[in-house]
Amino acid sequence: MTNFNGFPKDTLAFLDDLQANNNREWFAANKSRYERSFLEPSLELIRQLEKPLAKITPMLRVEAKKMGGSLMRIYKDTRFSNDKTPYKTNIGIQFRHTAGKDVHAPGIYFHVANDECFVGAGIWKPEAAPLKLIREHILLNPTQYTKSITNKKFSSLYSLFDDRLKSAPRGYAKDDPMIDELRRRSFIGGANLTASQIQSKQLVDLILDRVRAAKPLMMFLCEALEVPY
Repeated sequence: MTNFNGFPKDTLAFLDDLQANNNREWFAANKSRYERSFLEPSLELIRQLEKPLAKITPMLRVEAKKMGGSLMRIYKDTRFSNDKTPYKTNIGIQFRHTAGKDVHAPGIYFHVANDECFVGAGIWKPEAAPLKLIREHILLNPTQYTKSITNKKFSSLYSLFDDRLKSAPRGYAKDDPMIDELRRRSFIGGANLTASQIQSKQLVDLILDRVRAAKPLMMFLCEALEVPY
């Protein structure tokens, strides 16, 4: 594959069939379909995004590799899960911050599944120390934070995931004007995409547009964690 014209129509059909036949025998019989409809277009999308993403920010890892790169493994880790089905039924592509070791650092995430497709931007369930840094940065810079999530471009595309504590976190006043934001455990927004957009020649541009729209939030989070963006 030398260019990217959107995911083939069979991508969502393959994921749907995989969900109905989530076993190693079916997957082995459909390995060529997996490579054609899942693996190859995902890697080509990553390749097409590498240079333009670097122009927006050089701090995201964009690696078109079958293993250990931006494309997340289709194989599930079932060791500690009651669900023993061996395969994920979505495409997950993560562009992690170079300073981060895992998905809990600020980054961009691209998701394709039959129930939803979206671009995610922000930080998912950071550990206690970085979470405290983000909350303290919000307290010190409430206007900057508020603008990063309410500006016209971001708010027209993104919705923040509602991942909040039920009450104020320990050490923060319940009547603080920013308490609803301080209660967040994750600071990440999702910008939905349709099936037709996923299959469109314009998908690369659509993703880049959403990455640009999320830049104020990404910069705020990186400032809080004292890493560049």
